[in-house]
Amino acid sequence: MTIAQQQQEIIEEFSFFDDWMQRYEYIIELGKTLPIINDQHKTDENIIKGCQSKVWLHADFKDNKVLYEADSDAILTKGVIALLIRVFNQHSPEEILEASTDFLDQIGLKEHLSPTRANGLVSMVKQIKLYALAFQNKNN
Repeated sequence: MTIAQQQQEIIEEFSFFDDWMQRYEYIIELGKTLPIINDQHKTDENIIKGCQSKVWLHADFKDNKVLYEADSDAILTKGVIALLIRVFNQHSPEEILEASTDFLDQIGLKEHLSPTRANGLVSMVKQIKLYALAFQNKNN
Protein backbone atom coordinates (compact mmCIF):
# COMPACT_ATOMS: atom_id res chain seq x y z
CA MET A 1 0.00 0.00 0.00
CA THR A 2 1.34 3.43 -0.92
CA ILE A 3 1.68 6.28 1.54
CA ALA A 4 -1.19 8.12 -0.18
CA GLN A 5 -3.41 5.02 0.10
CA GLN A 6 -2.56 4.68 3.80
CA GLN A 7 -3.41 8.34 4.33
CA GLN A 8 -6.72 7.98 2.48
CA GLU A 9 -7.59 4.94 4.58
CA ILE A 10 -6.97 6.96 7.76
CA ILE A 11 -9.10 9.86 6.46
CA GLU A 12 -11.94 7.42 5.82
CA GLU A 13 -11.55 5.81 9.27
CA PHE A 14 -11.73 9.21 10.97
CA SER A 15 -14.86 10.13 9.00
CA PHE A 16 -16.77 7.33 10.77
CA PHE A 17 -16.54 9.13 14.12
CA ASP A 18 -19.16 11.65 15.17
CA ASP A 19 -17.04 13.70 17.54
CA TRP A 20 -13.50 14.29 18.73
CA MET A 21 -13.88 12.26 21.91
CA GLN A 22 -14.39 9.18 19.74
CA ARG A 23 -11.40 10.14 17.60
CA TYR A 24 -9.21 10.60 20.68
CA GLU A 25 -10.28 7.16 21.90
CA TYR A 26 -9.39 5.71 18.50
CA ILE A 27 -5.96 7.38 18.54
CA ILE A 28 -5.33 5.96 22.03
CA GLU A 29 -6.33 2.49 20.76
CA LEU A 30 -3.86 2.87 17.87
CA GLY A 31 -1.14 3.54 20.43
CA LYS A 32 -1.89 0.21 22.07
CA THR A 33 -1.17 -1.56 18.76
CA LEU A 34 2.29 0.00 18.45
CA PRO A 35 4.93 -2.74 18.62
CA ILE A 36 7.12 -2.42 21.69
CA ILE A 37 10.34 -0.58 20.92
CA ASN A 38 13.55 -2.35 21.80
CA ASP A 39 14.77 -0.96 25.14
CA GLN A 40 18.21 -0.28 23.64
CA HIS A 41 16.54 2.34 21.42
CA LYS A 42 14.89 4.21 24.30
CA THR A 43 17.84 6.56 24.60
CA ASP A 44 18.20 10.32 24.89
CA GLU A 45 19.45 10.48 21.27
CA ASN A 46 16.14 9.00 20.09
CA ILE A 47 13.91 11.40 22.01
CA ILE A 48 12.10 13.78 19.69
CA LYS A 49 12.82 17.35 20.68
CA GLY A 50 9.83 19.67 20.84
CA CYS A 51 7.36 17.16 22.25
CA GLN A 52 5.58 17.81 25.53
CA SER A 53 5.80 14.09 26.37
CA LYS A 54 8.74 11.79 25.87
CA VAL A 55 8.65 10.24 22.40
CA TRP A 56 11.36 7.88 21.26
CA LEU A 57 11.77 7.28 17.53
CA HIS A 58 14.30 4.91 16.06
CA ALA A 59 14.81 4.02 12.41
CA ASP A 60 16.65 1.30 10.53
CA PHE A 61 17.21 0.91 6.81
CA LYS A 62 16.77 -2.43 5.08
CA ASP A 63 16.10 -3.33 1.43
CA ASN A 64 15.72 0.37 0.55
CA LYS A 65 12.93 0.74 3.12
CA VAL A 66 12.94 2.80 6.30
CA LEU A 67 11.75 0.82 9.32
CA TYR A 68 10.53 2.91 12.24
CA GLU A 69 9.86 1.96 15.82
CA ALA A 70 8.65 4.31 18.52
CA ASP A 71 7.17 4.70 21.96
CA SER A 72 5.88 7.45 24.21
CA ASP A 73 5.19 7.88 27.89
CA ALA A 74 1.79 9.50 27.12
CA ILE A 75 -1.11 7.46 25.73
CA LEU A 76 -2.41 10.07 23.27
CA THR A 77 1.06 10.85 21.97
CA LYS A 78 1.76 7.15 21.59
CA GLY A 79 -1.34 6.94 19.39
CA VAL A 80 -0.21 9.89 17.28
CA ILE A 81 3.22 8.38 16.63
CA ALA A 82 1.54 5.03 15.88
CA LEU A 83 -0.58 6.80 13.26
CA LEU A 84 2.52 8.34 11.67
CA ILE A 85 4.41 5.05 11.68
CA ARG A 86 1.44 3.34 10.05
CA VAL A 87 1.73 5.83 7.18
CA PHE A 88 5.50 6.07 6.74
CA ASN A 89 6.88 2.70 7.87
CA GLN A 90 8.46 0.39 5.29
CA HIS A 91 8.64 2.90 2.47
CA SER A 92 11.67 4.16 0.57
CA PRO A 93 13.32 7.38 1.70
CA GLU A 94 12.20 9.02 -1.56
CA GLU A 95 8.54 8.09 -0.98
CA ILE A 96 8.68 9.41 2.59
CA LEU A 97 10.35 12.67 1.59
CA GLU A 98 7.90 13.29 -1.27
CA ALA A 99 4.82 12.45 0.78
CA SER A 100 2.42 15.15 1.79
CA THR A 101 1.17 15.34 5.36
CA ASP A 102 -2.11 17.05 4.38
CA PHE A 103 -4.02 14.08 5.75
CA LEU A 104 -3.27 15.40 9.26
CA ASP A 105 -5.18 18.59 8.41
CA GLN A 106 -7.94 16.64 6.66
CA ILE A 107 -8.63 14.56 9.77
CA GLY A 108 -8.40 17.73 11.90
CA LEU A 109 -5.65 16.41 14.13
CA LYS A 110 -3.54 19.57 14.41
CA GLU A 111 -6.49 21.78 15.30
CA HIS A 112 -7.71 19.38 17.99
CA LEU A 113 -4.41 19.06 19.81
CA SER A 114 -3.16 21.50 22.39
CA PRO A 115 -0.56 23.93 20.97
CA THR A 116 2.30 22.03 22.64
CA ARG A 117 1.03 18.67 21.32
CA ALA A 118 0.55 20.19 17.84
CA ASN A 119 4.19 21.36 17.97
CA GLY A 120 5.15 17.84 19.01
CA LEU A 121 3.27 16.44 16.01
CA VAL A 122 5.25 18.72 13.69
CA SER A 123 8.47 17.58 15.41
CA MET A 124 7.52 13.91 14.92
CA VAL A 125 6.88 14.38 11.20
CA LYS A 126 10.12 16.35 10.88
CA GLN A 127 12.13 13.59 12.60
CA ILE A 128 10.54 10.88 10.42
CA LYS A 129 11.53 12.85 7.32
CA LEU A 130 15.03 13.57 8.67
CA TYR A 131 15.66 9.85 9.10
CA ALA A 132 14.47 9.30 5.51
CA LEU A 133 16.78 12.06 4.28
CA ALA A 134 19.74 10.60 6.18
CA PHE A 135 19.14 7.13 4.70
CA GLN A 136 18.68 8.61 1.23
CA ASN A 137 22.00 10.48 1.49
CA LYS A 138 23.77 7.44 2.90
CA ASN A 139 22.40 5.27 0.10
CA ASN A 140 23.51 7.62 -2.71
